Amino acid sequence: MTLPLARPIGDAASRLAYEAGYYARRSIDALRDGSWQLRDGALRASDRTVWYIKDEPVKAVCVAAIAGAALMYLALTIRRTRVDDSAAS
Repeated sequence: MTLPLARPIGDAASRLAYEAGYYARRSIDALRDGSWQLRDGALRASDRTVWYIKDEPVKAVCVAAIAGAALMYLALTIRRTRVDDSAAS
């Protein structure tokens, strides 16, 4: 003798398992597509960077120097802030 609710509960569980698998596959596919798009974008950016360096070497060096100086300034400012905060404590 089976309970009257056993079949509907079993059917609902089967549907739930099917839908969970479906959404898991869709998520995996979306992640795979996103990673390919990210990789493709990175390759394009790398190609453009190489082209720019070959086409405008002086500007490329100037941009790199400015970016390096800005990063160094930022790092020193953060460090100085932390040192000042720890000295005040």
